[in-house]
Amino acid sequence: MLITTLLLSASMAQCSGTTAAAASQDSILATAVSNPDFTTLVAAVQAAELQDTLAGPGPFTVFAPSNAAFAKLPKGTVEALLKPENKAMLQGILTNHVVAGKIPASQVVSTSGTVAVGGQWLAFTTDTEGAKVDGVWVTTTDIQCHNGVIHVIDSVMLPTDSDIVQVAAKNGSFNTLLAAAQAAGLAETLQSSGPFTIFAPTDDAFANLGDKTIASLLLPKNRETLARILKHHVVAGRVYSPEALKAGSAITLAGTRLPIAVTNTGAMIGTANIVATDVDAKNGVIHVIDTVLIPSTSVSMAQD
Repeated sequence: MLITTLLLSASMAQCSGTTAAAASQDSILATAVSNPDFTTLVAAVQAAELQDTLAGPGPFTVFAPSNAAFAKLPKGTVEALLKPENKAMLQGILTNHVVAGKIPASQVVSTSGTVAVGGQWLAFTTDTEGAKVDGVWVTTTDIQCHNGVIHVIDSVMLPTDSDIVQVAAKNGSFNTLLAAAQAAGLAETLQSSGPFTIFAPTDDAFANLGDKTIASLLLPKNRETLARILKHHVVAGRVYSPEALKAGSAITLAGTRLPIAVTNTGAMIGTANIVATDVDAKNGVIHVIDTVLIPSTSVSMAQD
């Protein structure tokens, strides 16, 4: 979701657990190698052939799972990931823990999140108990290296392997949207490599159109109109909430422009309220909206 900047004291900027803020002349890789809590991580980095990257100039921020974090994975998972045939999968997991640039603990508690090198969103949340990254506790912060910083986390953050259609189906609130995408011949597109950003109306949003309108749109003769309406909700590329708000508008696959604005209660795109943001899929990102957006050139539709 869009997260309001947290006004925390300076002491809270250390997140949870302990802090290791002393500067080091070692690289991220060398620091991990010298730490007995990172033996599994180092083995994974070597198996994924990412050691040169983490020893390079950077800078990077690494949210580093401890040995105990890897031990939480189902039995046999680590052993399977270390096999050569699973190198691409392992690279995807590890790059989900790395961010380009140096992010100190103070920034983790004052921003909503960031994009990992692997392309997916890492949400930052903080409360009185400490800080989390993608729902995972940060246990030690600000281990300084000459090419970046390490924050230790207590679980492995697995990137989603579901596409936009699968994520929407699992959610359970987008049944009408999925039926519409199928009827318009766009379901396969939303399952392709993309990436896409979709401003997804909920079932309640579609219900506001009325049953007759929905039934009419789903008719084969109205497929072109339905496809244009749905494309009016889709943007090429991954556009996460901070970038969308900064841009102030988005060009859709229908060729239309949608204004994006911050309001007193949150944010809007067009006439719709954005009720949830930055829901990751392997081929894009979903932002949830409460109104179906109708492009101005669409034909008139009979309401109930």
